[in-house]
Amino acid sequence: MPRFDILKTLSQTGDTIRHLSVLNPLTIHKKGAKAKAIFALALVCFFWGTTWLASEQGVKQMPALQLAGIRQLIAGIIYVIFFLLKGAKLPKGKEWWTILILGILNFGLSNGLSTWGVQYISAGLGAIIGSIFPIWLVVIGLFSGSRIPAKAIVGLILGFSGVCIIFYEHFNDFFNSDFRFGILLSIAATWSWAFGTLYTKKQAASFNPYFSLGLQMLISGSLLLTLTKFTGNAIPITAIPWQAWACLAYLILIGSIFTFICYMYALQRLPTEQISIYAYINPIVAIILGWLLLHEKMGPLIGIGGLIALLGVYLVNKAFKSVPASEQPVSEGV
Repeated sequence: MPRFDILKTLSQTGDTIRHLSVLNPLTIHKKGAKAKAIFALALVCFFWGTTWLASEQGVKQMPALQLAGIRQLIAGIIYVIFFLLKGAKLPKGKEWWTILILGILNFGLSNGLSTWGVQYISAGLGAIIGSIFPIWLVVIGLFSGSRIPAKAIVGLILGFSGVCIIFYEHFNDFFNSDFRFGILLSIAATWSWAFGTLYTKKQAASFNPYFSLGLQMLISGSLLLTLTKFTGNAIPITAIPWQAWACLAYLILIGSIFTFICYMYALQRLPTEQISIYAYINPIVAIILGWLLLHEKMGPLIGIGGLIALLGVYLVNKAFKSVPASEQPVSEGV
């Protein structure tokens, strides 16, 4: 190889290493605010993907809705205490109705049903289905007579095509009633999240969106635990095995608190489009880790279908990129 080509290759390699060094946790404290924000976003991309696996393992040890309820209740209490100590004002009057509705849509139904869904399907499949919720925004817009950008229509077609490819890989699984039920729960969760997104956009200016998330978790967690108690779908606290508590601790401390703090830090310092990349990486993390750690199925069609579905979601998000991030509900894995 000529000396010039060698020097050019070494230079390109050096540039690549310098770009990757932004993510080095040993030197991140020396970097500027933007580098730290990129590092925080990388943590969001990874850890919110892992929450699907933690939920899948947790529901093997205890009822799914009880697990979701305990997670939401404890995380909600922590958030509410934090914001109250920071001097945040509690909602007033009709603001409580908004928070109640969003709590039911975003956490009670969306997080509750998706957590229940991974009791019957793999974490990777649940993550892919969870990521397609923007597709439903286009469907709702079509039925409501709204003007839909052409890019969003293309994204809709690609998204459903990708899902069909994924389901083809699981064709034989559809003869299993539990698998069909898990798919139905997961899809219903995305419907709830889509309606929650539209309602959030409509009511965004009525209350602090971040404090609202804590209140939504608190309300939803209380409702879910009450429901599981009176329907007999709960086990005594003392009977919950340590494995389930370990999953809960991870979901609360890493999924709902640490990673959300990273998300807020990145959100304040990076463009919205750059932040949204986590929604495409989370399912990939869940699929790869599910394959490596839990030996879940990962055939070529799942990979191809997943990428096509995520491309469709990307086009939909691109078409509606004018919606401010503060008006969008945060999807924190499951």
